[in-house]
Amino acid sequence: QVQLVESGGGLVQPGESLRLSCEVSLYISTFDYVGWYRQAPGTERELVATIGSSDITNYAASVKGRFTISRDNVKNTVSLQMNSLKSEDTAVYYCSGRYLHRDYWGQGTQVTVSS
Repeated sequence: QVQLVESGGGLVQPGESLRLSCEVSLYISTFDYVGWYRQAPGTERELVATIGSSDITNYAASVKGRFTISRDNVKNTVSLQMNSLKSEDTAVYYCSGRYLHRDYWGQGTQVTVSS
């Protein structure tokens, strides 16, 4: 059974940093990709960043240069380092992965950026 469990969300002020982590129940080296999406109230879920099995990364334009995605194939974790956070980064962040042609999702973790 594939399970993804996020952690690390919280409340921070603009300009601060936060690190999200996602623990995956299977070997993430077998996934086509793992990554992070987010959804703010009243909006559709959007891609934040993904990293493929060959470590090729993809970022949304709005976070490029501020966020960094990484993976640990030994611990089977995916992390998202978020720097210079802005109020518009406020959302529920979801960990996701594609395994055997199917997408799996975590339960989400809330990130709130507010002064």
